[in-house]
Amino acid sequence: MVVLDFSIVNVALPSIRQALGFGGDSVQWVVTAYAITFGGLLILGGRAADILGRRRMFVAGLVVFAAASLAGGLTGDADLLVAARALQGVGAAFVAPASLSLITAHYVEGPQRTRALGLYGSTAAIGFVTGQVIGGVLVQYTTWRSIFLVNVPVGVAAALLAPLLLAHDRQRGKAIHVDVAGGILSTTSVAALVFAISEGAVLGWDHILVVGAVALTVAGLIGFVTVERAHSHPLVDLRLLQRPGLRTAGILTLLLGVWTAGELVVLSLYLQQTLRDSPLVAGLVIAPQGVVGFVTGIFGVRLMQRFGMRWLLMSATAATGVGFLVLMHLPTSGRYSPLFVAVVLVGFGTVGTVFGTTVLAARGVSDSDQGLVSGVVNTTRQVGAALGVALLVAVADGAHARIGVGTIAGDRAAMSVAAAIAFAGTVVAGLGTRRQKPTGLVASVVSGVQPLSAASDSHIPLRRTA
Repeated sequence: MVVLDFSIVNVALPSIRQALGFGGDSVQWVVTAYAITFGGLLILGGRAADILGRRRMFVAGLVVFAAASLAGGLTGDADLLVAARALQGVGAAFVAPASLSLITAHYVEGPQRTRALGLYGSTAAIGFVTGQVIGGVLVQYTTWRSIFLVNVPVGVAAALLAPLLLAHDRQRGKAIHVDVAGGILSTTSVAALVFAISEGAVLGWDHILVVGAVALTVAGLIGFVTVERAHSHPLVDLRLLQRPGLRTAGILTLLLGVWTAGELVVLSLYLQQTLRDSPLVAGLVIAPQGVVGFVTGIFGVRLMQRFGMRWLLMSATAATGVGFLVLMHLPTSGRYSPLFVAVVLVGFGTVGTVFGTTVLAARGVSDSDQGLVSGVVNTTRQVGAALGVALLVAVADGAHARIGVGTIAGDRAAMSVAAAIAFAGTVVAGLGTRRQKPTGLVASVVSGVQPLSAASDSHIPLRRTA
């Protein structure tokens, strides 16, 4: 539901603009408001799950998300819809890291956790891509309001079932230390960065609001590092970010966010504006990408067992790059038969990367820090998604204006940039996992337990908690 809400809204933007009277480019705030609060609060949401309880934060986030969805579906005011979307982002920022850390904290390192993370990645893949299909159906046959109202029964049902299906994980008697300054600085920095990236292409990179947001990001990050180093119980133990596995996973996740979000927007616009497909048909054309991703997540553990983490990440990012090379030859009319091959390759590569980076980031991390790690990984993905949409759309528009031979030139240029980003991911995956031996990984997965000392980055001491 949370992942699907990124793509489902894009289909309805023209209808929302007309119904609520959004002026100019202001309708983009329906997307931007969600991205800012979601990306900005993920680290805080992840740490809250570690301290206050993952199930509690999961349920609370679901309730907020469902309430905001109901408000968005019923409102008749443009400003209130933007506010509802921002509140949806708040709920999502607590649901996403709590859901992932519920998995990583419940299963010890080994085949069960790896298999569970594969299913998690599959769900994300199918949700992100099929959002356009579901959105197309709802907008075409009902009303734009239904894309928000559909979240209400899902969110309420999940919130009611969670206490019955998920164990209570709060550690009673544990002292709670709140790093208020760190929370404010991290949220402000990430939110300002997402705003700058999202609005830079719309307002112009030299606009005072964009420049101010960049300055606020830099100042906030400097202040955050200073506060965290001095705080006795920091929001983020900076030593955790020094782990090679988490660093590699973070960089790959950032690149993943760039190519995934950017590709879906550019490809969707190509299908609807150049080939004149309806939103529903465009969604169906892209749908195989999600289906292949779903299958990849299910069988990802077998690929990792057989070939190792390094091979999985390198082959996944390389397959994505090849898929984008195929998309560089999009035609101006008619059906492009290799398009199916391209979306299959991108689907396999994207979810293979999601699966591998999730396992890599969580490896060797104590249960008390799993929520924080989940928040960090999700934050890099959201920053990457904002950057990807801004970058690839700007490349497409710039090439169109410069070459002047139709929008297809811009789409091809955007796909070439996406290919370069994916192949850069292949280099990062190769360098970042070069110390990991496939045989050791296979042995640890088969045995069911991977000792902390076996992790490639376990030599870095971390703060111990009760």
